[in-house]
Amino acid sequence: MLLASVVVPVVSAQGATPACTVAYSVTGQWAGGFQGSVKITNDQTALNSWRLTFDFADGQKVTQGWNAAWSQSGTTVTAASESWNASLGAGASVTAGFLADRSGGNTAPTAFTLNGTTCNVDPGPPPTSPPPTTDTAPALHVSGTRIEDTSGATRRLLGVNRSGGEFMCVQGHGIWDGPVDDAAIQAIADWKADAVRIPLNEECWLGLSNIKPEYGGTNYINAVKNLVARVETHGMTPILDLHWTYGQYTGNSAGCSDVHATCQKPMPDAQYSPSFWASVASTFKDDPAPVYDLFNEPYPDRATSSTTDAWTCWRDGGTCAGIPYEVAGMQDLVDSIRNTGSTNVLMVGGLAYANDLSQWTVYKPQDPVGNLAAAYHGYNFNTCASESCWNSTLAPVAAQVPLVAGEIGENTCAHGFIDQAMKWFDDRNLSYLGWAWNTWDCSSGPSLISAYDGTPTAYGTGLRDHLRALNP
Repeated sequence: MLLASVVVPVVSAQGATPACTVAYSVTGQWAGGFQGSVKITNDQTALNSWRLTFDFADGQKVTQGWNAAWSQSGTTVTAASESWNASLGAGASVTAGFLADRSGGNTAPTAFTLNGTTCNVDPGPPPTSPPPTTDTAPALHVSGTRIEDTSGATRRLLGVNRSGGEFMCVQGHGIWDGPVDDAAIQAIADWKADAVRIPLNEECWLGLSNIKPEYGGTNYINAVKNLVARVETHGMTPILDLHWTYGQYTGNSAGCSDVHATCQKPMPDAQYSPSFWASVASTFKDDPAPVYDLFNEPYPDRATSSTTDAWTCWRDGGTCAGIPYEVAGMQDLVDSIRNTGSTNVLMVGGLAYANDLSQWTVYKPQDPVGNLAAAYHGYNFNTCASESCWNSTLAPVAAQVPLVAGEIGENTCAHGFIDQAMKWFDDRNLSYLGWAWNTWDCSSGPSLISAYDGTPTAYGTGLRDHLRALNP
């Protein structure tokens, strides 16, 4: 599916210096809807609050948004400042985004007012479009405890994690860590992988103001669409994973103290995560091949001593013990995706960084289309990293829903642990993906490869040889 980006033409100011400049763009578009963004620059004296208005010409209707209080009356759309971004100094800018429905055309607005004063309009950067996909990866659905294609054949998700999209953009270095061109994806396929998990960053996808424009919004979405297209062209299933998110957490096991999406947070945030998934699901609405991994590694159990509170937070979100920001629960994220009409398979990881699935079946979210899989992460240093634990906690889950080990790995520069894990999952016809297809150190990464042509590390050799043995 091609991504259309729309920019409005320059409108020349008449008379006095304009009060503001507005850059409007469509960062994602699909049948029946689109994602939009407005960047407001204040060209006058400092403001204590702001209120932007504009009109749609084709019956477009805003359904949700972020970084502003969005509302619409008839054709008129209003974006008002929130308490935390109300101050807008002279020369300062703020970016806000939204999702909207459309039934026909999608003409961009041509006139904007800020606090009642007319603005100039910035044309913004020219749009880019990703190449079309040949859609050779199969459409997937859940049937009992199996993930199947449309023919009814079981599809085990066996492959690797391609890290980079979660951290490069927010650190200001780029979008991917290393090449993701056709040769790089072919190297993954040469290991006989049939799935690639792609970690993402919600601030970069939504194009929030702390992200460099060249690495966020339209540019980031197009880069993800390009990678998904290449993965699918090689017959592999792309798994899109919400990895790093917004929200400040400084409690037990905090990965960082930053409010921005610069590390693993204990839970997704209500402010942006539902909008992220609504946008992703809408962007790929016509593609039944991708699988969505709702949140990388939840750990609300580290923020509270109550197991019940932790699992309740995991499912329901809201105000959670020990987590200062408003949480989006797994049910919120399922609902956000399903409300777009998407029926793609969803993966949901448990507590303790997705290592604890002991009460997953008790608290599992409800999926109206029944395409839900449980996600487990297992490393040699985790609590649940033995056959006895897998038998007692994972096997009961796998008896009810598909089970995918979204990450397996070890910090030994060897493959004894993943050999044991792969055998356990093989014996039960389950899925697993190794972490990570990056050229870091084989112990601290841990890295599967030493070069992007697929040259394995000692650790990666275990996964490569095993996948090739399964599919000679």
